[in-house]
Amino acid sequence: PVFEELMNHSVIIRERSIPSVGRGPLVLNLVVDPVRSGIVDVMFVTAEIEPLVATGGLGAAAAGLVHALRTAGVDCIPVVPDYGNWPLEDEHCLDLEVPSWVGHARVRTGTCAGLGAVALIDVAGISRPHPYVDPVTGVGWPDNDQRFFAFSRAAAAWAAEVRPKIVHVNDWHAATTLAHLSPDQRTVLSIHNLAHQGWSDRGWLEAFGERAERFEFQGSVNALAGALNCADRIVTVSPRYAEEIHEDHLGMGLAPLIRMRGADVVGILNGIDTEDWNPATDRYLAANYSTFDSAAKAQSQKVVCAELGLSEGPGPLVVCVTRLDFQKGIDQLIDVVHVLSGIPVRVALLGSGDHALEEAAGIVAVGSNATVAFRRGYDRTLAHQLFAAGDFALIPSRFEPCGLTQMQAMRYGTIPIVADVGGLHDTVIDADQFPKLGTGIVMREVSAAGIVDGVHRAARISKSPSRQRAIANRGMARDWSWDGPAQRYTEMYKEVLWPGSF
Repeated sequence: PVFEELMNHSVIIRERSIPSVGRGPLVLNLVVDPVRSGIVDVMFVTAEIEPLVATGGLGAAAAGLVHALRTAGVDCIPVVPDYGNWPLEDEHCLDLEVPSWVGHARVRTGTCAGLGAVALIDVAGISRPHPYVDPVTGVGWPDNDQRFFAFSRAAAAWAAEVRPKIVHVNDWHAATTLAHLSPDQRTVLSIHNLAHQGWSDRGWLEAFGERAERFEFQGSVNALAGALNCADRIVTVSPRYAEEIHEDHLGMGLAPLIRMRGADVVGILNGIDTEDWNPATDRYLAANYSTFDSAAKAQSQKVVCAELGLSEGPGPLVVCVTRLDFQKGIDQLIDVVHVLSGIPVRVALLGSGDHALEEAAGIVAVGSNATVAFRRGYDRTLAHQLFAAGDFALIPSRFEPCGLTQMQAMRYGTIPIVADVGGLHDTVIDADQFPKLGTGIVMREVSAAGIVDGVHRAARISKSPSRQRAIANRGMARDWSWDGPAQRYTEMYKEVLWPGSF
């Protein structure tokens, strides 16, 4: 593996020397099936991973990182709740006794197309048609806390069997795994969104015989707070977000705990799947291209406008592919969309979320005289087509741990208009402030007025085709793959295993 052979494994399928750091040479190990071979560097515990289950950025990020780590030589096994009894190739089952109220779990290991080796943990009550929310009512399952505590308890029990070098847990759903590991187990906690913490009443936990003080925070149970206290390293999904969560106004009540961890909190920017998001090969597009191509964009705009009932002019097309909620600032967009139409620009919005915002977006679109279009839900084909068709992509988030759509947009030559927060700050260079380096428009304030100002600036750019082309091409030239992030995670893992050596 990228790590020293701590367990004296003898089988090395591929190796190369890495500079010694005083502990002997390191080797890279690439094992096809890390569980069956007995070699696991990283147990990657997550509630979501593509292609099995994904409701947002977590599933895509988990899959992207796991694939990239394996390519880099890290033997990594994702561990996921067995929500749907998915079929696996070369399946093996293990009945696991969990030393707690959970009692019994079944672990299925095998491979699945598009992911490779995976472990699925089945605990009674985990399976649902949606991981978190009743798809009929839109309300979260009432026993989510118990379901994910049980999953995490079982994951910790399996870790004792597999003995990975590092247990890497993601968000609150997997966070309580860390409280049940052996004291010498090295651990990493990833925070994809600090707003979701796994709050729960301590009564049910104590009724099952658990020590609630492990997770207690402000008189209740907080899964993420418990993990913040015991993880060896805490990583957020962008450097700027790692800084922001130290501050009370973005720390979501946990800033004091985060400040106590100091240098243990780091930020590593996510990547995107640059094979899937590739305008040169994208099968969903009317015309493919590898650098900014106004003719190809015009063809894609024609397709999108016909699909959405949107006018083909006047003004540039601003697209927004997002979850509809407070974090994403969509309420502010809806408040000023009539102003944007008068600039003039056209707006195409794709997404779902808060029912009131969905209804408001639909009303605005109907009364817009074909200058605003709204499509409820997530349509993969349409998302690709919108990024190819758009002149600009609007991401007006109040806070944004990483953000993927700004990277996807730039990949397609669509210039992002972003709030100056989190991962948006780390990925977009303002073209007005840095004319020769700029890749987008950074809003001057996170507000409805900031949206209007940003779109006005975009409209001015669209009146200079050469400037629009230059900005778009700079964004297209950036490397948004997972290769760089995987290397940084690898270095972090080595620091966790050997503190002070790097």
